[in-house]
Amino acid sequence: MPWNNQGGRWQGGQGPWGGRPQGGGGPTGGQQPPDLEELIRKSQERVRQMFPGGSGGNPFGNRRMIFAGVVVLLALWMLSGFYRVQPAERGVELMFGRFHEVTEPGLRYHLPAPIQSVIRPEVERVNRVEVGFRSGAVSGRRASTSDVTSESLVLTGDENIIDINFVVLWKISVPEDFLFNVRDPEATVKAAAESVMRELIGKTPIAEATTEGRGVIETDARVQLQELLDSYGAGILITEIQLQKADPPAEVIDAFRDVQRAQADRERLQNEAEAFANDIIPRARGEAERLIQEAEGYKETVVARAAGEAARFVAIYDEFAKAKEVTAQRIYLETMESVLRDMNKLVIDGDASGTSGVVPYLPLPNLQERPPARGVTPTADTGTATSASGSQ
Repeated sequence: MPWNNQGGRWQGGQGPWGGRPQGGGGPTGGQQPPDLEELIRKSQERVRQMFPGGSGGNPFGNRRMIFAGVVVLLALWMLSGFYRVQPAERGVELMFGRFHEVTEPGLRYHLPAPIQSVIRPEVERVNRVEVGFRSGAVSGRRASTSDVTSESLVLTGDENIIDINFVVLWKISVPEDFLFNVRDPEATVKAAAESVMRELIGKTPIAEATTEGRGVIETDARVQLQELLDSYGAGILITEIQLQKADPPAEVIDAFRDVQRAQADRERLQNEAEAFANDIIPRARGEAERLIQEAEGYKETVVARAAGEAARFVAIYDEFAKAKEVTAQRIYLETMESVLRDMNKLVIDGDASGTSGVVPYLPLPNLQERPPARGVTPTADTGTATSASGSQ
């Protein structure tokens, strides 16, 4: 329906929305719609008054207004090239969509769009990729998790199945490679990490993978994953790989733990037996060595004593050979001295008794009353003394 320029009304007696204008008796009191041409004209007048010489009939004023507007727009366009790079970011400038340079944190400038543009990835933020499980909402102090069996079940080197969950922590190392060489960085890291972990677990026995070998697996997986991503030119730095769980499947975990306990008991008993052997064997060897040393000492003592006795006998024999009578008499006297030393003795002169014909008096009771000499013990029945070396 055409617009009537004279009266500012729609022809046909209806409004611009298909309704008829309300009369003075209506609730609006006969209010008419605004005059659009009048609003446009007033706006143009206000714009002309903002510039010097702004007269609707002066062509030079219109040109100066257009030139000033172009200058203002050009200045605004040039100012749009300023941008700020935060400390945790790096600025990747593109020229006509192609990589140009990487800028450090701070206030920077590039040619305005569409000549140049900038992408500011966060290179200090540590990203997290979960393999084998997914973290859910946190309830209380613990976060709920759900296993992904298609990712967590892995075949070990001894043909067993292990349920393994791990986390990969990574961040951006080369921003331009990260933006232009990898389409989906998180999916790439996840697929590469799963491949590397399956390769390592496939070379490791299940007993080692579930116990002391976890640290070695984490280190080797981080090194191999970094080498793989570097070969892709992904511009990603792997900071850490954390094994969250490395257990047999839930269906056989009880039997596996029984086997582990039996193996632990076997190792414990072996260690106890080795400790007992290590205690007994050195002690037996020491005792044998002691007996050998004692036997050697006894042998040397006996041999030395025998050699000394033989040397003494030879020396006595040599002296005896030089003066046989004197030596024999000396030996006789020394022998009698040793025999008669501890006995009561009574000396009788044989010449005196033989010439007078008188029997000598022997005071035997006095001799019996004397205390026994050293080495003599009295008898129980007669009270007489008996010598240990002979009769009295």
